[in-house]
Amino acid sequence: MQKLILKSLYVLARVKYPDLPSDLGYFVRDNYYCKLVQGRYVFQDYLLKKKYKVISYHGEFDQELRYVIPFAYWHYLNGTLDKTISAKDTKEFYFFSSNHEERFDKRVWLESYSHYNVPNMTHSNTYSFRKWARVPYKDHFKNDLFVFDKPLLVIANKYNIEWDQDPINFLDIPTLDQIIKTYESDYQIVYNRPLPSQIVQDNSETLVLDEHAWLRKNHPQVVLMDDLYRQHHPSVVNNYNHLQLMVYANCNHFISMHGGTAALASCFGGTNIILSNPNWGKEHPFNEYENLFPNLSGAKILHARTREEVLTHLKMNY
Repeated sequence: MQKLILKSLYVLARVKYPDLPSDLGYFVRDNYYCKLVQGRYVFQDYLLKKKYKVISYHGEFDQELRYVIPFAYWHYLNGTLDKTISAKDTKEFYFFSSNHEERFDKRVWLESYSHYNVPNMTHSNTYSFRKWARVPYKDHFKNDLFVFDKPLLVIANKYNIEWDQDPINFLDIPTLDQIIKTYESDYQIVYNRPLPSQIVQDNSETLVLDEHAWLRKNHPQVVLMDDLYRQHHPSVVNNYNHLQLMVYANCNHFISMHGGTAALASCFGGTNIILSNPNWGKEHPFNEYENLFPNLSGAKILHARTREEVLTHLKMNY
């Protein structure tokens, strides 16, 4: 029966969006089916309203931030959240869950596409925000510890294998050098690129950019998240994710990269410049930097297609 319904929904997606490439129709189909599945829970969610919902996830971090945690937070607000289960070092992301289990040591990206029980499971132009609630990370984690003499500018970089290719969306050292020299007088720049040992990995292998040593030598005024972690763990922060949440909560200016890096930086309001090559990823044909990412916190999202556009957005907005 499920296969028949999915085939029918794919036909519906192709009829409704005839200009959409055929392979993208499957994403729309899946989100249609997610909405149908939610019909099973009408009585429990809207009439009975007792704690019953168990949400388990260990797929890509990006989708967890975009779809799964807002779904869990909605159930928390609705009084129907019973338990959440995720990967190691995620308790702080689910701060609202009184029963959170860190069960998984590794993220599995294919696991992201098996969650028909979440209203939105993947890229689409048919998002449902009926059971999706903005998580107030900024309000919850705002603090007096990570406060500096100047406003914060967080550069959330990455240097990973992407789509089985060499790194595509990242700031190289010459670009970092230009940004720091231009904006260090106005902002306290914080540089963030987690080491493989500091976060739970998925299929995106982290590679060596050698920028941490370069930053310490050439721009000692830049605060490295790696140094903050060594200084405050475990006395203040429980894990690297906890540190990111605390620092980001005090920041209104971000530069981030396609994927989970961009999603996390979009959860704290302010302005987020996202470097995302339009030739890769499904965010672009579905206009997700306009219809989804701003909803994560009300942040102003500026999409940069190249490193040069990052610099242009900085000049116009920072």
